[in-house]
Formats: sequence, structure tokens, C-alpha cells
Amino acid sequence: MNTTPLSPLQPDDFDALDLILEDLRERYDETPQWEFCEGFMAAVVCGRKPIAPSEYFSVLLDIGEDGEGSFADEAQKEAFLSLWNRRVAEVTAALDEEDVRNLSDDKAYTPEVLDVRAMMLSLSPEERAEAMLGEEDEGPLPAFGQVWALGFMFAVESWPEEWVAPAKDKEAVKALDAALDAIVALTEDDTGPAEVSAFGPDEEGGEEPPPSMSMARMEAFGEAMWAVYDLRGLWRSIGPRVETVRVEATPGRNDACPCGSGKKYKKCHGMG
Repeated sequence: MNTTPLSPLQPDDFDALDLILEDLRERYDETPQWEFCEGFMAAVVCGRKPIAPSEYFSVLLDIGEDGEGSFADEAQKEAFLSLWNRRVAEVTAALDEEDVRNLSDDKAYTPEVLDVRAMMLSLSPEERAEAMLGEEDEGPLPAFGQVWALGFMFAVESWPEEWVAPAKDKEAVKALDAALDAIVALTEDDTGPAEVSAFGPDEEGGEEPPPSMSMARMEAFGEAMWAVYDLRGLWRSIGPRVETVRVEATPGRNDACPCGSGKKYKKCHGMG
């Protein structure tokens, strides 16, 4: 059996995913951006229930046998699935890495997120106006990590029964609530003063990007990333949810048979 690990995605790979999603959006305008997909994927990876791609793609991309957002052809589908599976493997390996002590570690989970506000601030007024053309009704630009967190919580809300800790395990309930609260906090807007930037210059010696987020936002992002680790560990320790098996009560031998024959159970279906 081939145990060679799948190679991590490179910038060109993420560009290819963006292009496929953009093409899907031509046929189904609710197709999300990659950052939303990235958050959704993180929830799928660290969730309690293993979910088959055929199940979660119908939720995320509205893709099924007759889905509106179907791929253009088999080649496009295979290209997307290949990149998706490589990213799933990469995220899973990062979340299962036991030696991660800080989020700057090369082995740590690093979501593919955009600092849209920094990107806009780096443009000239003319470029910014062109980029915002037709965006006036879209509301404020998303805060750092906001779209990722919305994707994560979309997955949680799609399978709510799988995100409930055993009621008797008070420590697990507390840990689950704290982790989800950290991610929910990231779905909110960043209304604080712009103090820091998420990323450094594109190249050594390059110009520093302008501050685009509050320090509180940067800290909230870090807390959300550790929350993903906590959730992965929590559900792995608890294990999959056991489905409740409901057994119908068996009638007494002298009771009327539930089939409606009018006979006693022992003379009808209870004769076996």
C-alpha cells in the first residue's frame, strides 16, 4: 500500500481552487469562497462524526447527482477533489501533531485566509474604487478570519446533533462551549482600531503592509485556532455518538395482537 504523504498545497494550488469555485459560481451563485470552504473543512476534520464527502459537498457546494452547482466536467471534478483531499490530509496532520507549542510552528494548522482590509488599504484610491465597483451594497469588508469562522460554524449548524457533548460529562460540556465561543467570536466584525497586520511583507526587505486589524482581533484569531485543536482532541477522546436504538414493547401473550386481527398475541404473531 502506498503510504507516501500527499504534498502540501502551494499558492498555485489555492489559485486553482479559487478558479474552480469561481466557475461553479457561474452556475450556482451561492458557491462560497475558498476561505469559507477552508473553515467548513476544519469543522469536518475536527468534528465528532466522520462525514462522507458525498454528504458534506451537497451541503457546502449544493453538488449532488442533480445539484445546481455541478462541475463543468469530470476533469474539473477530479482536479477539485484531488486538491481538496490533499488539503484535508494536510489539515488533519496539523491538528493531530502533538508537538505544536505555538501557532507560528511550521507544523501548526494555518488556515488559508485573506486579510482583505489590508489588501484594500495597499491599493491606490483609484485601484480601490475600481475594486469596490458594484460592492456598495455588500456591507463592510470582512474582518480577518471572519469568513473562515462563518464556514466553520456553517458546518456545526448543519449537523447540530454531532456538536453536543454528553450532558453528564460537565468538563466536556465546558470545554466544548469555550471552544465554540472562541470561533463564534471570530464570526463578529472587528470594530477596534487598526493596530497590526496579519502578514509581513511579501518578500524580504519589502514594504510592511498597513495595519488592518485590532490587537484584540489578532488575539481572537489565535484563540480560535487553539479552539480547533481543542475540539479535535475532545471528540477523539469521546468518540462517535452512539445512535439510540428504539425497541418497541412486546405485547403480553394474552394481549390483543397489534396486527389488528382481534386474536390474542399468543395465538397470532406471538406463535413463533
